[in-house]
Amino acid sequence: MRAFWKDCRLKDFNEVLEQYEPMIHKIISTLHIYKEKGEFYQIGMTALWEAWEKFEEGKGSFTGYAYTTIKGRCMDELRRQVKWKEGCAYPDGTDFWEMLPDDSVTGRLEAETLMTYFLPLTDPQKKWVLYTYIGMMNVREIAEREQVSVSAVKKWRSGAQARLVIGKQ
Repeated sequence: MRAFWKDCRLKDFNEVLEQYEPMIHKIISTLHIYKEKGEFYQIGMTALWEAWEKFEEGKGSFTGYAYTTIKGRCMDELRRQVKWKEGCAYPDGTDFWEMLPDDSVTGRLEAETLMTYFLPLTDPQKKWVLYTYIGMMNVREIAEREQVSVSAVKKWRSGAQARLVIGKQ
């Protein structure tokens, strides 16, 4: 008996949804929502379901109650999104992501700066320094990348460390 009642209620709601679907679209349009129409349509359908479940016959028209509920839920979501966006921006209105430095330029500058300090190093030793400190790679990863043995990379490392500590060789 319960399954039958649930099935009847679902069929009834499908009819209600069909009847009030234009209202959901109108509210979305009235609120000037263009980017996330699908998301707000889902919010509108959920709000319509809640209105349909909670509506009491003697307390006014369902249309007014549904409209108020749907618009209220959409407005709540808009407020939530604005609050979230404000949390991601600096006080002057600049977006957080716009303030991050360009890593591609920074990485090149770091590598160029390091290279001036490592003029006495051989090419393999320079590779070890760059892979280790810029690329954050370990000895095994460097060996795989350069297609050499791990012991060869360890020799690069010891040679680079010796030349950097002493300064000449």
